[in-house]
Amino acid sequence: MSGIQTKNGKAFEYACLKALQDVLSSGQLVEVDEDAAYRTAKSSYDCLPSEIKDKMYEGAFSAVCKLRAMEPMLDSPGNSGALFLKIQTDDNGKRGDVRDVLCIRNMAEHWEMGISCKHNHHAVKHSRLSSTIDFGYEWIGVHCSENYFSKVQPIFDDLKNKQRNAKIEGNVLTWKDIQNKQESIYIPVLQAFLDELKHLSEIVENAPAKFTSYLLGTKDFYKVIMDEKKETTRIEAVNINGSLNKKSGNVNSRINIPRSKMPTKFLEMGFKRNSKTTIEVVLDEGWSFSMRIHSGDGPLKPSLKFDVNLIACPSNNYAQVEFWHADKTPMTGT
Repeated sequence: MSGIQTKNGKAFEYACLKALQDVLSSGQLVEVDEDAAYRTAKSSYDCLPSEIKDKMYEGAFSAVCKLRAMEPMLDSPGNSGALFLKIQTDDNGKRGDVRDVLCIRNMAEHWEMGISCKHNHHAVKHSRLSSTIDFGYEWIGVHCSENYFSKVQPIFDDLKNKQRNAKIEGNVLTWKDIQNKQESIYIPVLQAFLDELKHLSEIVENAPAKFTSYLLGTKDFYKVIMDEKKETTRIEAVNINGSLNKKSGNVNSRINIPRSKMPTKFLEMGFKRNSKTTIEVVLDEGWSFSMRIHSGDGPLKPSLKFDVNLIACPSNNYAQVEFWHADKTPMTGT
């Protein structure tokens, strides 16, 4: 993502935490971890024009009001003490935990709920490919074959050489300087990726579920996506492990969040029609992903990034679009 997108994303993380704090502080103690991640997010939010801040807060507020109906532990803690709010660092995402904001109760049976905050986009994961990145091990738990590396290494090594030669000459080579990127780089790298994914799917037990879990995140969470133009917020539940929607004592949630059905088969994978940069992976149980590879227009790097979007999910997955509330009095929703 661009620098502006990154800052807006951080700002929306703070808006979500602030809305949680404001809505949930009535009748209970809410504590916030004001660490470096919190200060970074708050600074990004504080630097925005008032109009943009207001819209971010409205988007976050609408989501929090709906989350109260899904998660009784937010409001009905019993004797479990304070509700603890925290913003996670990006390093957690690299390890598979894509949650940005955590709600935590430290009690006999530890409880936490996480939110992935999205500002005007739906992207799932941003993973890289290079001559040394073993996506098989990172994604599915089994190392990529030598055949895969023999296909991609010459391509990325050529980029390294171009980068090195330009530096020797005192120049900075950018991706705009690379001719025929799609034919010489994108297509062969994507084809090698597809071939290896097919190979891994044949030898790895439960590969479809592991693949899906990696792209979505290893921890259950709610995805909160604000749409500034439509003035709506979409709330999606990713409940792979069944940890969401827990009751608090005898208090049940007013909205049921079913456990997500995980795939057992790869049904189809290949290039998107008329595209040289995007592949699509279709699995059973209704899962489908679009994976676009790109380089950006900045300085040349010997790696490529995936922009992954979830384009279909099981019909029982919870998703709800909320219009922003004009009234900021905390609401419980139904």
